[in-house]
Amino acid sequence: MLDIKNLSKTFAPGTPNEHKALDNLSLHLDKGEFVTIIGSNGAGKSTLFNAICGTFIADAGSITLNSTDITSVPDYKRSKLIGRVFQDPMKGTAPNLTIEENIALAYSRRKSFNLSAAIKKSERSFFREKLASFGMGLEDRMKTKVGLLSGGQRQVVTMLMCTIVTPKLLLLDEHTAALDPATSEKIMEITNSVISENNLTTMMITHNINSALKTGTRTIMMDSGDVILDIKGDERENMSLSDLLNMYNSKSNKQFDNDRILLSH
Repeated sequence: MLDIKNLSKTFAPGTPNEHKALDNLSLHLDKGEFVTIIGSNGAGKSTLFNAICGTFIADAGSITLNSTDITSVPDYKRSKLIGRVFQDPMKGTAPNLTIEENIALAYSRRKSFNLSAAIKKSERSFFREKLASFGMGLEDRMKTKVGLLSGGQRQVVTMLMCTIVTPKLLLLDEHTAALDPATSEKIMEITNSVISENNLTTMMITHNINSALKTGTRTIMMDSGDVILDIKGDERENMSLSDLLNMYNSKSNKQFDNDRILLSH
């Protein structure tokens, strides 16, 4: 489904600020897999997502999605195949457009039409039905501008925008990190429901070690631009925070340095 082979990216090469963000990274995901990603600051997690989305073109390696080589495909074309929810609730939506208009814009990936003036009654009902399934009352606020919503409400709208036309791949970039604990739990409940309902192939970056080990089907740990741990099945089911950190220390020969992960369990 997703094949990443020998992917490398160095920023500011040949300068004092040279930084190898991805170092010959290879990774394979089968259709329907839900992979959680953890790693210390600067491990390359978001850089990997940016490479997959086409924010930049990698220096070396290849990315294949659903049997199509997208290594050199521009980001706007990849966006039709890949959904991404960011940590910042302000990203991914147009704040001056209404909920209905934002969803219609995302829905237009399947055809061409001009926002609210051409939104059919059946489509409006479809949008309301989808929002109602999330249990946050947003179906009654379709004419509200997205910029007036709370962070959690905005993430729900973004999640629907990313999945109303089923993507080949869903990327969740610490999408609950900026929310309070109760809202974060609700968003994860909605996230799991959407992924399960649509059998979405998903990658989720998280700083929460417990969430990483309990959510989805597989956990990988990144360090220095590469995957150093890949855990699934019974090994993952029985793994504790201490077990994971010991494995990290053994693989990387250094201590884990991200307080957010160490404290979020």
